[in-house]
Amino acid sequence: SILPSPSSRAALNYPPAPVHGKGRQSKRAVLAGAISTGTLFLVLLVVLVCVYMKRTRTGANERARDGAREDSSNTYVSPEQFTLPLLRAATGNFAPENKLGEGGFGQVFKGKMPNGQAIAVKRLSQSSSQGFHELKNELVLAAKLRHRNLVQILGVCLEEKEKLIVYEYLPNRSLDTLLFGTSQYEFPLLYLPLSSLFKSQLCACVDSERRRRGLDWRKRHTIICGIARGLLYLHEESQLRVIHRDLKPSNVLLDEHMNPKISDFGLARAFRPDQSRDVTKRAAGTLGYMSPEYAYCGHVSVKSDMYSFGVIVLEVVTGRRNSSPGQDNANSLLSEVWEKWRAGTAAEMADASLGDQYPRAQMLSCMHIGLLCVQKKPELRPDASEVVLMLSSQSRSRRTPSRPAFYAGSTGGAVTASRARRSENVSKNGVTMSELEPR
Repeated sequence: SILPSPSSRAALNYPPAPVHGKGRQSKRAVLAGAISTGTLFLVLLVVLVCVYMKRTRTGANERARDGAREDSSNTYVSPEQFTLPLLRAATGNFAPENKLGEGGFGQVFKGKMPNGQAIAVKRLSQSSSQGFHELKNELVLAAKLRHRNLVQILGVCLEEKEKLIVYEYLPNRSLDTLLFGTSQYEFPLLYLPLSSLFKSQLCACVDSERRRRGLDWRKRHTIICGIARGLLYLHEESQLRVIHRDLKPSNVLLDEHMNPKISDFGLARAFRPDQSRDVTKRAAGTLGYMSPEYAYCGHVSVKSDMYSFGVIVLEVVTGRRNSSPGQDNANSLLSEVWEKWRAGTAAEMADASLGDQYPRAQMLSCMHIGLLCVQKKPELRPDASEVVLMLSSQSRSRRTPSRPAFYAGSTGGAVTASRARRSENVSKNGVTMSELEPR
């Protein structure tokens, strides 16, 4: 056919004839632009990913270095390094007559330095691995904890497989000794001749009664307040949130002015500021002072310490030792105090050695605080700051306590045999059972 001329195509408004070469060139240009743009995008994405990963690694390394520096500041503490010959000379080569006490950690001996300073030397057990972990735990915490109601570490000795910690010596020994006589953690009579055994026992009983009568109400109230302030520091005011886990009268020592100082941080745990509780694989502590959620389920929190504090308060007020919750009877201290409290005759539980020389309202207030602290549900127990406030203000209104944990009264709720069997993992003789795993 005959194609129209270009002039006729324009006259007839025909579109211009396509130029095939230029169309292919434009398509290749668009494709090349798209490829280059995609490549540039991928390169930028790879660069951004690399930068992010580098920053992440750098931040992790900085945090690791910060943590290492913090661990280093905790691990390598400032206490003086004592030599083994010096401590052997100070304690008479750890003579039995210088032994102040004994527990699951080992033994404690009184010593005297060449300059006349009295010291207490804790000799950790060599027969088990727990001694090393308790030593490390105490030294780590010693780097951070400083309070007038905490026992201070003076030094340490690690020679010839010995693990020794040197503390300030507190002349009035433990609250356990003053309240209940010769402590169940002390065995001085075992080293006496059999001929003088009964005479020594009689002297010990007489001395125990004399010490107990010297523990008037003012001193008892001072002890209760001091322990509460020590717990407030551990739980809220220190650089670490520390749970003691083994608070009991034998771990509360008394200075020459009867000011209490919490000791033995071998089982203590340090928590992050934002951490309020933890779960352990195995409970470690002393039955009778362990809260039910900790003894049975391993739940550790500041409320675990507050339960132990409540038991101590009731023991200080009544002068009686709390029986083990593993004993299925109705004669535990918590049960008797609760029954008297409900009957309105709680004053009858006051220690007879006090006579009538004590403020009744203050005594009942302390008993009230003790009952609040030993309630079964942790959330119902007051924290240390609330306890300190209640102890300083007698007129402050308080909530009514509920039935205490391990209640074995006539209305039911006694400790069952299954729970008693579950408590076999903790100590029944009053001596601390420690965890064998590293903390």
